[in-house]
Amino acid sequence: MCYFLELLPMSDGVAEQVKKFLFKSRSNRPGENEVESLEIFIPEQLQASYSFYTWPAAPVLAWFLWEHRRELQGKHIVELGSGTALPGIVAAKCGAAVTLTDSASLPKSLQHVKRCCEVNGLLPSQVRVLGLTWGLFLGNIFTLGPVDLILGSDCFYDPSVFEDIIVTVAFLLEKNPQARFLCTYQERSADWSIEHLLHKWRLQCEHIPLNNLGAESGIDITELMHGHTIHLLEITRV
Repeated sequence: MCYFLELLPMSDGVAEQVKKFLFKSRSNRPGENEVESLEIFIPEQLQASYSFYTWPAAPVLAWFLWEHRRELQGKHIVELGSGTALPGIVAAKCGAAVTLTDSASLPKSLQHVKRCCEVNGLLPSQVRVLGLTWGLFLGNIFTLGPVDLILGSDCFYDPSVFEDIIVTVAFLLEKNPQARFLCTYQERSADWSIEHLLHKWRLQCEHIPLNNLGAESGIDITELMHGHTIHLLEITRV
């Protein structure tokens, strides 16, 4: 994966940078030797809140989805705490029906999610943007319908929100027992754990190895993580 930055002036005076994420790999279809590629453009606002920035965990999850893109076609995918929505946009470009969510109390964040979709040419028929606040069961969460896969990148950034996230995931998995929650998170403290919350809400967790992520495309996973320790978890019902 590679990216470049371009600075653009905004009408409200806030500087914006646009990152280009390039995903490439050889076709895994029998008899084909072509290189497949996907470009995603993500606008970010400088000196804004954390939801307007693409954190290192998001490209890691996006690359995992890209390498499993054949499994995404026709699936309904929900991304929690989308922020700049890189993983969800990759999933949509790979043929999934995607619902991107962020806190219902952050209208500017939701508007930015929509802008990220528009920059990548995604129509409302391909991607839906909803306000969904972790731990609160308001109207929007009941409009999601059947869900095949839940995504989250760097949602576990503060222990004060851990149970709100887990409760939301547990609710969605109870409604969709066949679904799973794929999430990447940046390790910030060895003392932070969600194990007791998973047990409390009858969920189980498996670590997915990232050693070979991007290897076939010549991607150095350590560069992708920008020096951070990032984990990929698959959470399902017990």
